[in-house]
Amino acid sequence: MKGVLLANLGSPDSPTPRSVRRYLQRFLMDEAVLDIPWPLRFLLVRGLIAPLRAARSAAAYRRIWTPEGSPLTTISQRLAERLREAAGVPVETAMRYSRPGAAEALERLRRQGVSEVLVIPQFPQYAVPTWGTILKDIKRRLPPGMRMQIRPPFYRDADYMKSLLAAAAPWLGKKWDCWLLSFHGLPERHLRKADPTGAHCLRRPDCCETPSPAHAVCYRRQSLETAKAFARHAGVDRWSVAFQSRLGWGKWMTPYTEEELRRLAKEGARRIAVLCPAFTVDCLETLEEIGIRGRETFRKAGGEELALVPCLNDHPAWVETLRKWVEEFVEGNSKGGEGLSACPRRD
Repeated sequence: MKGVLLANLGSPDSPTPRSVRRYLQRFLMDEAVLDIPWPLRFLLVRGLIAPLRAARSAAAYRRIWTPEGSPLTTISQRLAERLREAAGVPVETAMRYSRPGAAEALERLRRQGVSEVLVIPQFPQYAVPTWGTILKDIKRRLPPGMRMQIRPPFYRDADYMKSLLAAAAPWLGKKWDCWLLSFHGLPERHLRKADPTGAHCLRRPDCCETPSPAHAVCYRRQSLETAKAFARHAGVDRWSVAFQSRLGWGKWMTPYTEEELRRLAKEGARRIAVLCPAFTVDCLETLEEIGIRGRETFRKAGGEELALVPCLNDHPAWVETLRKWVEEFVEGNSKGGEGLSACPRRD
């Protein structure tokens, strides 16, 4: 039997400093996230970053927490339920740094008779701190005898883009001074390390526009391509791209979202819509960082209205796209595979 695993990073069990501290320790101790030597990473995370950020992050989580729990967790569960109903196959969710973990989710699938699983990381673009660590964890915990296929990064997929446009449709019919497409940021060193050529990413000012094998794993290039495709298909004329969620030292991808919000307001934008295409499920980074703090930043700089466009979540169009991918997998026509080279181009 075939089944599906929807994979994401996760969320604390509760919006308390203790729970958030435990989550931050798991998250930041992953070398895919904080790529420094283990002894230094241990000292920084356990002795400095997690203790200092726990209370502040817990307060942020409390601002978005629902009676059912973490938005990321509850929406992911709802998405799995709707996909299960639509596709007629076992579907589970797995969280890299929280519950349910990959081992638990895979065991649930195994108990339902699943011997081959389609893994769909819930991130359209490739990045080591998302795709890389999720797949490494799932491969390590795959039960004996169970095979897996991977849905490649889908930022170019036509059905994904249709889903994104459908989810954003209620906001596309309104007049905005500008659209801001805010992606999760990465340290620039991550882009250089991921570059298989070792001589392209950030080595020249037009690296994202110049064809290169590095683009297959370049998060910045894939983010920009997603933004351009959305603007083109949506008929959006005034738009910009920014990168959010900086953590720690070193130079991160620019422009930074908070600075872009201030710039837009100071240059006369009064009403803007913000879309976060790096996420398929709403979470702390969208609901609190953009929907609350980002809105406050924009207004303090002179803006009047910031509309946060929801992520795909469990939108019917997204459920239908996932159902199509599952159908391809079940019928043996899946475009998945363990290599990123399997990513199809659908313009």
